[in-house]
Amino acid sequence: MIRDYSKFLLPLGSSKIPQREPSPLERLGWKPFFSQQTDVDATVDAPPVRVVEVHRTGLRVLGEKLDTLIPPGPNATVGDWLLYDPQKPSNSKVLERRSVFERRAPGSDRKRQLIAANVDTVFIVSSCNKDFNIARLERYVALAFEAEVTPVILLTKADLCDDPDAYVKAASAISDRVLVEVLNALSEEPIAKLAPWCTPGQTVAFLGSSGVGKSTLVNALFRDGVADTAAIREDDSKGRHTTTRRQLHFTADGCAVLDTPGMRELQLTDVEAGIADVFADIVALAGQCRFSDCRHDSEPGCAIQGALKREEIDPDRFARWNKLAAEERFNASTLAERKTADKSLKKMINAIQRKSRK
Repeated sequence: MIRDYSKFLLPLGSSKIPQREPSPLERLGWKPFFSQQTDVDATVDAPPVRVVEVHRTGLRVLGEKLDTLIPPGPNATVGDWLLYDPQKPSNSKVLERRSVFERRAPGSDRKRQLIAANVDTVFIVSSCNKDFNIARLERYVALAFEAEVTPVILLTKADLCDDPDAYVKAASAISDRVLVEVLNALSEEPIAKLAPWCTPGQTVAFLGSSGVGKSTLVNALFRDGVADTAAIREDDSKGRHTTTRRQLHFTADGCAVLDTPGMRELQLTDVEAGIADVFADIVALAGQCRFSDCRHDSEPGCAIQGALKREEIDPDRFARWNKLAAEERFNASTLAERKTADKSLKKMINAIQRKSRK
């Protein structure tokens, strides 16, 4: 098939295609997806605003001619678009999201915690030191795939390790759909290497554990300090929390940049499709097993066990998929199902104990 690229060529005598100056709302990330949810006349009384900071006491929102703090009434997170109700701000309507990041909050109540909304690209940051964790990176990538957000893995501190190629190889093996970039956060590299994603009207987010250089990268995009930074601990390469809240910063070109607090624990929930995308090869094998309820342990006709014996898949990677899939099933189950399962397990344990006593 011969593709016609003529539509991409510039007219003779012209040096560039004229660009329309984005509106104030577009510079905040406003897109047709959101305008289609609104009525032009209604926005006069309820103008669209974007959540740029989340505090315990409320939400800071920005609009075309508005910069204010509203009560934490709406179920909103940083990056959300609201139709602002000036009479009762807590009743402001949250518009449908193009994408959303959420996790199961730490603890036993299994509540969901919103992380960010309406992100176009997520930069998953890890450093080339003891803090590098392939299982954690797979979780972040699964989260991005589920949200239908473009993930890019950024490896920092490569200048401080002896073999950065080993980290690149490990990160690249996660998925052929994910680009891996190595950069020095303290140099000019972030501006050049991240430019394709940091365009006007786009929203990018930095995710990763503490001390990997997220805030340093945010500062690099702005050429000055907008986020606090701190050195990592030398004994274990773990970082200190410098970002204490989720906040959107806007570049002069109109790109929204989200810095987030480090998350060492990332409990996933409702990301079955994202996990399947990360481990697409293993999921495809699972579909070839003789039994549909195969546990991929010792059942006859298990395609995965056959591939493991032939050394066609990495056993460590299979173990990580198995763990993530089990965690997803556990976190996605209803509370009633959990109680029933707990009771059944308790009965089985009691029966085994009675039998052993006899």
